[in-house]
Amino acid sequence: MMGEAAGVLTQLSEALAAAVETAGRSMVTVHARRRLPATGMVWSAEGTVVTADHVIERDEHITVTLPDGRQSPATLAGRDPGSDIAILRISDQTGFTIPTKAPEVSAKVGHLVLAAGRPSGEGPMASLGVIGAIGGPWRTSRGTQVDGYYRTDITFFPGFSGGPLVDTNGRVLGINSSRLGRGTGLTIPAAAVDKVVAQLLSGGRIRRGFLGIGSQPVRLPEALAANAGGQTTGLLIVNVEPGSPAAAGGLLIGDILIALAGAPIRDTDDLQAQLGGDRAGRPAVLTVLRGGERLEVTVTIGERS
Repeated sequence: MMGEAAGVLTQLSEALAAAVETAGRSMVTVHARRRLPATGMVWSAEGTVVTADHVIERDEHITVTLPDGRQSPATLAGRDPGSDIAILRISDQTGFTIPTKAPEVSAKVGHLVLAAGRPSGEGPMASLGVIGAIGGPWRTSRGTQVDGYYRTDITFFPGFSGGPLVDTNGRVLGINSSRLGRGTGLTIPAAAVDKVVAQLLSGGRIRRGFLGIGSQPVRLPEALAANAGGQTTGLLIVNVEPGSPAAAGGLLIGDILIALAGAPIRDTDDLQAQLGGDRAGRPAVLTVLRGGERLEVTVTIGERS
């Protein structure tokens, strides 16, 4: 019985080592900041590398170390701080393998997974854990909506951001970020990364609308709720940035925002959802409560830099 258990553990250990080796063929070391380098993942045969945005501290003189140890210059093709994803293009398109992505529905809570990284020339590193939670669409602290996430109990070692979360077959489940989880690491699923990559490669950045207000959700008294069509909550404007679209449009501190272009605004998530890149540079009608009266204000939505 002891021999059987030892055999199972040996097989598992070999499978995990093979998974890291497989992922390592697609991992590069990204040199784009003063301190410890970070990890990147080759994403296409055209030399596209995905990494974490927060590890890119300079726009020029970026290099990557390929899996075989050679160095290649890289250019920044696009970045999105909101999703903590950046795209590099490398000159040398040899010496690496395009990773196999795991099917979207293959990951389950409780599955064993590995966070892998290549933050140095010593070869791949890895950390083992289990998937503790799988989430649907969510909004990051910068207002970006991301299609999903994996939360694990894995320790992301320094330099692991931008590296992959892989299953026991070495298939890529997503890209790891130590920035998005507010103290704990999160993984953006590969399918969500694909969407960000497509947008970045087409425009270099992801456009986001901008009003220039500080706000907080408030519950509307019954009389105000009646003026808001029965809506029970809105956003109290507590700050208006000078020179912002909100200031130019005449929004005031103390206004309660209840709708944007006819869509109810009940909280900050509702507002961020309405400030997509397609609204940037275009006028929109904002409905506010001012002094208990319902008022419509036209504001030209700005673009977040």
